[in-house]
Amino acid sequence: MDILERMANREGGAQPSVRLRQNASFFHRLLGFIGPGFLVAVGYMDPGNWATALAGGSAFGYQLLSAALVSSLMAMLLQALAARLGIVADADLAQLCRRHCPRPINLALWALAEIAIIATDLAELIGTAVALQLLFRIPLLMGVLLTALDALLILWLQNKGVRVLEAFVIALISLITACFAIEIALSDPDWGSLLAGYLPTAAIVRQPEMLYLAIGIVGATVMPHNLYLHAAIVRWRRLGDGDAAVRETIRFATIDSTAALILALLINSAILVLAAAAFHAIDRTDIAEIQDAYLLLAPVLGVGIASILFGVALLASGISSTVTATLAGQIVMEGFLNFKVAPWLRRLVTRLIAIVPAVIVTWLWGERGTADLLVFSQVVLSLQLPFAVVPLLLFVGSRHVMRNFRAPAWMLTLGWASAAIVIAINIKLLFDFSFA
Repeated sequence: MDILERMANREGGAQPSVRLRQNASFFHRLLGFIGPGFLVAVGYMDPGNWATALAGGSAFGYQLLSAALVSSLMAMLLQALAARLGIVADADLAQLCRRHCPRPINLALWALAEIAIIATDLAELIGTAVALQLLFRIPLLMGVLLTALDALLILWLQNKGVRVLEAFVIALISLITACFAIEIALSDPDWGSLLAGYLPTAAIVRQPEMLYLAIGIVGATVMPHNLYLHAAIVRWRRLGDGDAAVRETIRFATIDSTAALILALLINSAILVLAAAAFHAIDRTDIAEIQDAYLLLAPVLGVGIASILFGVALLASGISSTVTATLAGQIVMEGFLNFKVAPWLRRLVTRLIAIVPAVIVTWLWGERGTADLLVFSQVVLSLQLPFAVVPLLLFVGSRHVMRNFRAPAWMLTLGWASAAIVIAINIKLLFDFSFA
């Protein structure tokens, strides 16, 4: 298939574009679209999800797999809507907010989006630093500082072309998948209980501790910066002009993101399953921190490589998710403010904004502060999510913005139901956080 990569000057800065031939075979066209969904999917398996999944699996076994499934289904729907918006409007969510919202509201949405990206980066920076500490005995503070180097890595990768950037992220996801596949085989889970865990149970509602963790899993899975990111990067693919080409582009973009998020669901499930099989099975229901899980995996499973694989997967997760979080920061700043600076400066500013609080927390509280920081980052993300979901739903439901490609009624209905669930989760989390 003839795939031409070029730099297309779009509003908000030059973005790489991949134009595909419409007369290519279905497989070649689908292969050409694989990539943006995986850049988005890494945000759904970042270190911020690990602590919640570990706590849920060790405390309640496989029962909270249903929460992981529900949150992933919500994510698939919302990301499909974000992709549709980017393709049809030829603008990302941040740009549309700037065009259609009053300036005070636009600035408020920008500030909230920046806070969410900082919270995301905090979790990913801390996760990467913890992995470096566990694998290489690098002090935690030094590990946080070393993560600043990924700004240079991102610049180098994007200069090599969008396909190289996507291939790098997909390679890291493949490494994470391989590590957890081996871990699950070593842990030998109860497959009957595992499959039953995907079915909702009334116990989640009856037990406050289980309900809190279920809320945490949903809140940590659906991430606001991914909606801005997806609506922007999906525009890197084009099949041509005309309604038929747009419909085909929407179709392939949806397949790409859904397939990638199914893989993210499997990885998130694997973290919970590993905790259930390794810790809950021996009544170690108190494992909630990444460091504890790392130290106990090898003794519990009786295989020394178990802890190493866990650490490698965590490191790959942190690196891959910081790459996409930095891209999201660039997209948000340019989209909301139409603020254009040199690419290296944009990335440096975005990364420094997150590194400064991470360094302060690590310096003042050390290891004991990392778990609290991860939990706090997820609370912030959950609180910000409605301010990305509601504008998304308003835009994809607007005939003025979407023309003949307004989202179907069933997608909008499910989308607003998801938004209502997210808002209810936020109220619960805010209440618990305020009165704990």
